[in-house]
Amino acid sequence: MVQSHERSPSPPPSEPTLLKRMKMNHLSPTSDPDVLAELFVPELLHPNSIHRLHTEYDASQPFKHTVVEKLFQDELLKRVKDEALAELNFTEKETDIYKVKQTGDLASLSFLTEAQIALLPNLLTLRDALYSPYFRNFLRAVTGCGPLSGTKQDMSVVTYNKSCHLLNHDDVIGSRRVSYILYMPLPHYLGWQPEWGGALELYPTVVGPDGILEPEPVPAKKIPPSWNQFIFFEVQPGKSFHSVEEVVVGESEDGRQRLSISGWFHAAQPGEEGYVPEEHHPELKSSREQLASTSTEFQPYPDTSDPPLPTDPLSEADISFLSEFLNPVYLQARTMKALASRFVEESSLELHSFLCAPLADKLEVGLRERDAQDGLGPVRTTRIPPHAAGGDGVWALKGPPHKWRYCVLRGGAPASAADPRWAQASTDEIVRSLQDELFPSAAFRAWLAAVTRLLPLRHAVEARRFRPGLDYTLATSEAGETRLDAVLGLTPKTSTMEAAEEADDGELRAWQSGEWGGWECYMAPHNEEDDPAVYRSGSHKDKRASGDGRADGTNSHSNVDDIMPDDGSDSAENDEDDAEDGTLLTVQPGFNRLLLVLRDEGVMHFVKYVSAAADGSRWDVCGEFEIGMVEEETD
Repeated sequence: MVQSHERSPSPPPSEPTLLKRMKMNHLSPTSDPDVLAELFVPELLHPNSIHRLHTEYDASQPFKHTVVEKLFQDELLKRVKDEALAELNFTEKETDIYKVKQTGDLASLSFLTEAQIALLPNLLTLRDALYSPYFRNFLRAVTGCGPLSGTKQDMSVVTYNKSCHLLNHDDVIGSRRVSYILYMPLPHYLGWQPEWGGALELYPTVVGPDGILEPEPVPAKKIPPSWNQFIFFEVQPGKSFHSVEEVVVGESEDGRQRLSISGWFHAAQPGEEGYVPEEHHPELKSSREQLASTSTEFQPYPDTSDPPLPTDPLSEADISFLSEFLNPVYLQARTMKALASRFVEESSLELHSFLCAPLADKLEVGLRERDAQDGLGPVRTTRIPPHAAGGDGVWALKGPPHKWRYCVLRGGAPASAADPRWAQASTDEIVRSLQDELFPSAAFRAWLAAVTRLLPLRHAVEARRFRPGLDYTLATSEAGETRLDAVLGLTPKTSTMEAAEEADDGELRAWQSGEWGGWECYMAPHNEEDDPAVYRSGSHKDKRASGDGRADGTNSHSNVDDIMPDDGSDSAENDEDDAEDGTLLTVQPGFNRLLLVLRDEGVMHFVKYVSAAADGSRWDVCGEFEIGMVEEETD
């Protein structure tokens, strides 16, 4: 058993004999197997150990993987940790699927000057040991993955601070063959606790509706990080689905951070021994390919009446029905005409206080109480809730998580109409009436036509609940069609938000600051070589921005301040950085606000992961509409 010191903030004056010998002789670690063997934990690469690990690998679930509890000599890893923290630059990166702090590719270490290399001798030693023929043969023997490249190296140092996360994916890109992670969680002398988050989550798969394997919504295995632990698995489309749980502790708490070295071993490249051209298997789709093929199932309107013309006034029957739900100001002809003018010009609207006050008041109280009952409110046993939280009873969990994960209302009979509507027996019934009665109705179709000057042809409506620490949607787009989105935000204010509004420092917190996530984001179409849906963090945007662009790239937005009073979530003009990163529109969660967006073909759309820091769920009713253009006849 290797003995480790209680703490090693910096290398001791006397270096281990092995590392000193390597420096003095200018040896590459790959040049001497005996030298290499001394870098790793004793007996790890012995045939008996390899046989044991191979047996464990073959038997592992939910897909084949191996956990090596100790990989390198402890003193070497401590020095690597110190060098990484002292000499490398970490850049925060955030997309729809992750938030991390990461260095550049460590393959570039080979191109540093001698003076720069002298600052990173241990990191260079570890990198070369990992990609040496000696260690690659070890991986092949355990996994049976075939020849691995020694020339194509792909690794970086990554740290997960508080709120960092990585959502579900299968790692399938290019020639990646084996995925790995080597943990250096800090402080290493304390030991990482499971309740701090950051566990590697592995997902079982099922055959999806289209016959392709997809991950189930809940992981089958969680592996908390530990010092010097090494986990690896073969990258396989439709099988190797995994995620990293959000980290819920910060550096202010004993310097805690989930530090690691992670990367991939690639298949042998052209010119290397064992190179075989990649075969394409159309029946096996990666998580990225499956995202690209996402489609919405629309429902038709009844053929009992003629489609509404956008210029037609609402009928008395339409007004009578809509007045049971909507704020009466939005049914006034003058208001609707003003909204239509703005929407035609700007292609988006954000309408505050959209529902009538009695209905909204009952919803806000009821949804907050529902979170408290389900263990998803401000006070909960663990900051990251169990995956089953809020997903039983009336609400059901919806996946697959490599596309989205959130809760939806279970199928059932429509809620019995009550008079007035806010006399419904439960909050869930009110939400169901919005989903099943208001949004699909002919009256709401006519109202949408009037305020957008578009004709809804078919509809898809869903009440959604995004639980803190669990739920999100990933970026998808419709390549060939323009859509109208109508999203009614129902996220209640929390005690944290109310306290923030009373603060005098002028800084928005919680949902409006972006620190809780959950924002609705529209992105310009990306080039194939770009990382899809890369954007600036919501917390880095203008602190007052609730909506700051339109979803066709013209960077303008209206929240009709002159029609409805503001609720503290003012819009702000888009800055130059938003245009550079492709962000067209970002809208933070709010209560009783209707967002209307004309989404051009190719525009990507997602709801950012809701952080475990949030004091409750993000709620909405989301309507998506196929649309037609109405042309006026001319003489």
